[in-house]
Amino acid sequence: MNLGLSDQVRKLARKKYVDPAMLAGKQRFSIPVKELLRELESEGFPGRNTPQVCSALQTSRFLRENGLEIEGVDGPPSKMSTTVVVRYRLADPGKRQVARREEIENQQADLSSETPEQWAHRVTGKISGILKDELAEYGGGEAFLRWVRGYDEEEEAS
Repeated sequence: MNLGLSDQVRKLARKKYVDPAMLAGKQRFSIPVKELLRELESEGFPGRNTPQVCSALQTSRFLRENGLEIEGVDGPPSKMSTTVVVRYRLADPGKRQVARREEIENQQADLSSETPEQWAHRVTGKISGILKDELAEYGGGEAFLRWVRGYDEEEEAS
């Protein structure tokens, strides 16, 4: 499954911030954009996409899917900076939180019973696109190979 960049943001935000807050029974929590962006980049997310991260965290889709409301957005007036911290509260804390907690626990149980093939597919799905992004930074596959070969030739000459 190939996720779009905003989907990638929402998925990681849910995994790292929303789910743990719900499991802990919290009614309120926040997501600092800088920390989330750092984690996204370590998973191959292209850098310099701060506005996309900020937008994905504030969309009605993200709020609806997770049963959240935005309590406030700290940071500059544009609300599009690495210094932004989005503060959330549960929209319907009672029933929604119990249902979500059960869903999270079921997902964790499913992961423990996955086959090696399922695990491999899940893990490689997470890294898909990383090489493509790296190659694009060098101007494509051929430019990347020229760069690699040039680097090797410099080492041999020394």
